[in-house]
Amino acid sequence: MKRKKSKNNTIGRSDKADFPEFDLKELNIKIDSGAYTSAIHCCKIETNHDGLIEVIFLDENDPKFSGEAHLFKEFEQKQVRSSNGETEDRFVITTKIKLGENLYPIEMSLTFRGDMSFPVLVGRRFLSKNRFVVNPRLKNHIHKKSLK
Repeated sequence: MKRKKSKNNTIGRSDKADFPEFDLKELNIKIDSGAYTSAIHCCKIETNHDGLIEVIFLDENDPKFSGEAHLFKEFEQKQVRSSNGETEDRFVITTKIKLGENLYPIEMSLTFRGDMSFPVLVGRRFLSKNRFVVNPRLKNHIHKKSLK
């Protein structure tokens, strides 16, 4: 018997996502099955005297920029290979991402992505863990489905 392919977890090359813990809605995300980790654009990433990291997501050029600082007590530092092939130390947090009607846990590395087209990159670790299939012909597939 031939098994039917499920289209429930199909995602396109780009989409829109919410990050409810940070009150960020409909951020443009780039799906990158070649990247292992996921990343979010921050204009400020600093440690303070209490050992917390202070983060401001996005920057003044993004219409969704609020300038609100977020403090994190729980984080890791990991080495991440950037798109230019260089390895750098980054802070990594665990948060939630909302794609369509579904909420997923996701690890995000914090980095400056101001020179990139998309403020958020979703990598293959998240995609494989949640059994997403990437269809490069699609764009905003999940977001459009959630509007119906």
